[in-house]
Amino acid sequence: MKAAIIGSGLLIAAWSAVSPAHAQGKAATLGAVHFPTSCAAPAQEAFDRAMLYQHSFWYSASKESFEEALKADPNCAIAFWGIALSLLNNPHSPIPTANLAPGLKAIETAQKTGSPSQRERDYIDALTVMYKDYDKLDHRTRITRFRDATQKLAETYPKDDEALLLYGITLNTSASPSDKTYAQQLKGAAIIEEVFKRQPNHPGAPHYLIHLYDYPAIADRGLTAAVSYAKVAADAPHAQHMPSHIFTRVGYWRESIDSNLSSVRAAKATKEPGDQMHGSDYLIYAYLQLARDSEAEATVKAQIATYEANKDVIRINAGAYALAAGPARYAVERGEWSKAAQLQVWESPLKHTMALTHFARALGAARSGTPDAAQADIAKLAEISAQLKEAKDAYWSEIVDIQRQIAAAWVLHAKGQDDDALKAMSAAADAEDKTEKSPVTPGPLAPARELYGAMLLETNKPADALRAFETTLLKEPNRLNTYAGAAQAAEKSGDAAKAKTYFAKVLDLAKDSKSDRPIVAQATQYMSR
Repeated sequence: MKAAIIGSGLLIAAWSAVSPAHAQGKAATLGAVHFPTSCAAPAQEAFDRAMLYQHSFWYSASKESFEEALKADPNCAIAFWGIALSLLNNPHSPIPTANLAPGLKAIETAQKTGSPSQRERDYIDALTVMYKDYDKLDHRTRITRFRDATQKLAETYPKDDEALLLYGITLNTSASPSDKTYAQQLKGAAIIEEVFKRQPNHPGAPHYLIHLYDYPAIADRGLTAAVSYAKVAADAPHAQHMPSHIFTRVGYWRESIDSNLSSVRAAKATKEPGDQMHGSDYLIYAYLQLARDSEAEATVKAQIATYEANKDVIRINAGAYALAAGPARYAVERGEWSKAAQLQVWESPLKHTMALTHFARALGAARSGTPDAAQADIAKLAEISAQLKEAKDAYWSEIVDIQRQIAAAWVLHAKGQDDDALKAMSAAADAEDKTEKSPVTPGPLAPARELYGAMLLETNKPADALRAFETTLLKEPNRLNTYAGAAQAAEKSGDAAKAKTYFAKVLDLAKDSKSDRPIVAQATQYMSR
């Protein structure tokens, strides 16, 4: 992969220090941030350091540094704002329940402490909407209000890059998953691209651009930011991981592996098990696309070991999703349906993570010839979807319901009710096409339209199956199982040219593997003819 190397003189002072709790015995490369405040000089220094961590989603370190700013200057009101900002955690997800009350207290303390700076008071007021009435207003309402508040902040201070960055990323976090024009994302990217030009060593600029471009139709625009961020904040685990979001969207599996190996190492060294698990999820996904199954299996085992050593932390963050996804991905991608049906459900307060395992279990049961055994997990999916809807989590409620639809369709197919099964599977694929993946995951266990293609192939409709697989590749490029399905469908429908093309793709992806997958052997045999 070739990507532009970004470089120019720094416009701001760079930090090369780490929080005492995260020190690694050397100066850290984290980028350069200066957020001017009215606080005393020692507090200003700690505050800028906190923002370095914050822009790389290193929340434990940013919170600690904001607290150091308060120790240096107890009247530094904007530092209380910083603590509330750190408690948001990843802004692409609802605020963790345990953080809501402390976050509200921090932002209220910021208001009570007061600041001599109108700019700082405006920052504090803008963030207040994320916490105020959190027990009455759902996340969607509050994040939309926050978008409007950050827009006002950016318009009031058009030369303040920190305000522009905050508004730009909030345009992404508040965007509707059903808007396939990506209007808000492109608006946010246009704003942050200008900040990136002015401050190429600011970690937030390339980081947020990756998030804003993390969609199939526009992902290639994020390649420059992806390469840059990993260098700008080389010692931040998240900075090593984030490029893989773009690499995954464009199907650059080897680059994704390199990115996440670095991320997992950095997260392990800095004792951030959630980041370690999150990077491992993307790593497993990429390994499986190259049929490097033994390495994927070893990473799954390492995930479980990490969880066992850090249960209390992992069960309530992104690591919980990774814990559920890893074993499920391994079984589903390899077509080990009986193994999928027996997967362990890992308990977590995050219901959508448990749903992932119930989905894999139901799909595995249906596809291994025991459709009745799938019913309990399908019922559990319906229950979890309803619970998420009641909790005002519309996104995950819909995703879990799509999982239920897919599993139910395969049960119908297993029972010989193919017309109803295909109709249900087509509807599930249509529903999934209208959504976007969450940043917590590299993708679903298997795209719904890929699974629709597999069902069409099993019901002797190869031409329709080929169309389904080729449509899947537009959204999920370079997937091994999609190429495999397309190759088989093309062969069965008599399209020798496409069969040759897609079998060659399978072999190209699997060239560095020693996989025992039947499709690799089939591709080898076909191409030898």
